[in-house]
Amino acid sequence: MVLDGAPITARHQEGTVHGFLALQATNGRVLAAGDLFQTVDGERVTSRLIFRFRDGSVDDETAVFSQNGHFRLISAHHVQKGPMFPQPSDVSIDVAAGRVTYRYKGKNKEKVAKERMVFPPNLANGMLQQLVKNIAPDVKETRLSYVVTAPILRLVTLSIRPQAEETFSIAGILQKAIAYNVNVELGGMAGIIAPLVGKQPADTRIWVAGGDGPTFLKSEGPRYLGGPIWRIEMASPVWDSDT
Repeated sequence: MVLDGAPITARHQEGTVHGFLALQATNGRVLAAGDLFQTVDGERVTSRLIFRFRDGSVDDETAVFSQNGHFRLISAHHVQKGPMFPQPSDVSIDVAAGRVTYRYKGKNKEKVAKERMVFPPNLANGMLQQLVKNIAPDVKETRLSYVVTAPILRLVTLSIRPQAEETFSIAGILQKAIAYNVNVELGGMAGIIAPLVGKQPADTRIWVAGGDGPTFLKSEGPRYLGGPIWRIEMASPVWDSDT
């Protein structure tokens, strides 16, 4: 079974959440502390994921979406700024208005790019973690839409495929996780040329614990096109008495 172009069925309703996350380099060095704030108002969910880096950089992404039968993005706002981001940016998406506003730093001043788009119902900006948790186990490939800004504003396709099950443990008890591979398909002439010139975006991997309440475990991939591979994992509190 392949899910292509359709919105993801809300198999598991999202609820109020405050999750703690750590963002690391692939060598395990912690780069940023993260918070996931999620609130629900009827069928409308607001999810905000913010990472505060040790050097003062910020990666702040908010998505508002509905979950009435299917997940549908309403709006998204993503800000990346500070030394960790070579091209600081501020991207806003208004689905109903069919509008993307992209603010970025030019050579001498801030620049603003605006574009009208017809968004498909499976737009995934700001809600990829929630969507992957709701992919049915028998789906071999899920294809979602995503707005990217580099080098230009454009709509790309995410091809999500489940990989082999992997084992992890909680308090010494073994459990199973499903790893998903997320590949960015640029499409058109750009999709043909990109691999030839080393510009093909790196894949992202997302691990989910399945069962009655699927849970995000970790991800590995770039936070912006052309960026380094960073790992995002759930974090546990460390009490003063433990240090």
